[in-house]
Formats: sequence, structure tokens, C-alpha cells
Amino acid sequence: MMMRFLLYIPVIVVMAAATVQADGFKGLVDKGNAFFRDGEYGRALEYYHQAEVERPESPAIEYNIGSALYKEEKYEEALERLQQAEVAEDIGLAGKSLYNLGNVYYRMEDYQQAILSYQKYLELNPDDMDAKYNLELARKMLKEQMKPQEQENQQQQQQQQQQQQQEQQDQEEQQQEQQQPRDSEQQEEQEQKQQPEPSGQPDESEMTKEDAERILNAFKDDEKELQEEQQRFRGQGTYRGKEW
Repeated sequence: MMMRFLLYIPVIVVMAAATVQADGFKGLVDKGNAFFRDGEYGRALEYYHQAEVERPESPAIEYNIGSALYKEEKYEEALERLQQAEVAEDIGLAGKSLYNLGNVYYRMEDYQQAILSYQKYLELNPDDMDAKYNLELARKMLKEQMKPQEQENQQQQQQQQQQQQQEQQDQEEQQQEQQQPRDSEQQEEQEQKQQPEPSGQPDESEMTKEDAERILNAFKDDEKELQEEQQRFRGQGTYRGKEW
């Protein structure tokens, strides 16, 4: 679809009174309009600005200047001028300003504002097919413009979800690490409880050499006494009766 950039040409200012000042104002506007029709928009602006000095609050001059600035692709300046002409009491001039505003917004890729301008224009001129065409094209361009933003939003949501999942996983791992030393301490305490208490008697593995010799000597003494006891028992012999 190709944009139908119909641009309403600058208006011709008609004055009721034929004073010298009015003739000067009208003559400047007429010369500006002639240059505009010839495509010499810079020259047209020169005469429009001179006419603006004569009537600085004229909505028609604002409209003419805005239209010439649009042709010069000075969209920001054109926007300001056409917005001032939009509020004109002249319904016809206000409608033309709205249409050209739609074109300016479209060129600036502000499709949402372009749609609003075309819709306002169509309220005043509901049968204008060019405006309807431009309106549908602006809607299509707005959808195309929003697709990358929607994809970017989806990517951001996915990244946020992944980040949240990673943070949750990190928290779980951190909690597990904090619990691990506590489990080891509990296990160590349990093992200590299961170990037998000391009996108070010396462990053989801890017996000194002196203790071993002392015990060995005691065994020898006991064995010697036992042998002496056995010898005494044998020495008595068998009983043979009393001798007379």
C-alpha cells in the first residue's frame, strides 16, 4: 500500500477591506502561494514569514507556513505550526490542518498520533476516501511498529523468568550448604554418644613396661608359693600307723 500524501495547498487569504496594509498582506500571501505551487517551498516561506509580520496571529498563515515546512521535511517545525492552525474557528481550515497533521505524524513514524489526526479529520469529512486510505495504512504501520516491541517484551519476560529460576536455585543450594555442617555436627555428637564410657581400668595398650614387669613378678611369686604348697603336701607321705 502506498501512502496517499494529499496535501492541502496553502489557503488564499481574502480580505474584505482593501486598505494598503491589507493589500500588502494579501500580496505577500499570493506570492508565497505562487512559489509553493511551483515547488519552491523555501521562497514561499520567505513571503509567508513576511506576511506573518503583518498578521502574526492569523491561523491561515500558520497553516501556510506549516504546509511549506512539511514540504521542506522540517517536520518538527511543521507540527508546531499546524497544531496552531488546527484550532481555527474556520472548520474548513481546521480540517485541512488535521489532514496535514496526519501526514506529518506519519512521516515522523508517530503512527498513533497520525491515526488520531485522520480520525478527527474524518469526523468533519466522513466521505474522504484518501483520508480513509491513509488511516488504514497508519493502523497497519502501527501494528508493524509494535511487533519488535512485543518480541522484546517477550524476551525480557523470558530473561526475568530465567533469572528468577536461577536465583531460586541459588537460594536452594545455599540453604543446602548451610544445613550440611549442622548434619555433620549432629552425626559426630551421635557417634560420641555411642562410644563406651571409660571403665576406670588401664588399657593394656596403654600399660607401661614397669607395670608389665610388676604383674609378671607377681605371677612368678604366686607360682612359687603354689609349688611350695605342692611340695609340702608330697613330703608328708602316706599314713603308716603309729609306731610303738
